[in-house]
Amino acid sequence: MTKAIIIDDEPLSREVIKSYLKTYPEIEIVQECGDGFEGVKAIQQYQPDLVFLDIQMPKITGFEMLELVDQKPAIIFITAYDSFAIKAFEANAVDYLLKPISEERFHTAILKWKSNVVPVSPEPLEGVLNAITATGSQQGRIVVKTGAKIKIIPVHEIHYIEADDDFVKIYTAEGSFLKNKTMAFYEESLDPLQFVRVHRSYILHIQQITRIEPYQKESHLAILRDGKQIPISKTGYSKLKTILGI
Repeated sequence: MTKAIIIDDEPLSREVIKSYLKTYPEIEIVQECGDGFEGVKAIQQYQPDLVFLDIQMPKITGFEMLELVDQKPAIIFITAYDSFAIKAFEANAVDYLLKPISEERFHTAILKWKSNVVPVSPEPLEGVLNAITATGSQQGRIVVKTGAKIKIIPVHEIHYIEADDDFVKIYTAEGSFLKNKTMAFYEESLDPLQFVRVHRSYILHIQQITRIEPYQKESHLAILRDGKQIPISKTGYSKLKTILGI
């Protein structure tokens, strides 16, 4: 028996999917979720084979929810996104259902999944996330998981971001939070007038800088409001001077 979860904040949309799934008795719906918080818990609990995931939901989006899931199941997205986003799905071999969902298109998606065209590995999903981010439609927040809790960090509360092997650490007044993303990802997706990559290992929120001091050779140190000292490379210093007008 195949285990499936439906994650969609619209009850009508969930009912439509359930009605279409009656054609497939081998697929068991083990949980319905109305938001991304419930979705993360359900995926962890049931370890489903297939998830029908709405993108535009309250609290956290489907994309944000997916970033919090360690072992990602096969995903069929439910979306009202524009053509650019749909191209991102198609380019990465991830299937989607465009609202309102037609029965014919639903069956096509199921057949595609059954034939293993939709990969389970996270790489195609990562490609979709990065492509959508490239449109510049940011949420103005970063969602992280700390233990069993999910925290939403408004971008303006970030002090700096530090590289940590294959992860990054996001620092705020409350402490640091680990995120499974790269420095290059945040360098490209954050507002370049507010966040500057001043060093290969650091991205700074310029509003946190109180002063810049010379350091050894051609490098400098940024002194932040909380007293933290961040190294600035020669290239990073040139970027800062341009943005700060010095």
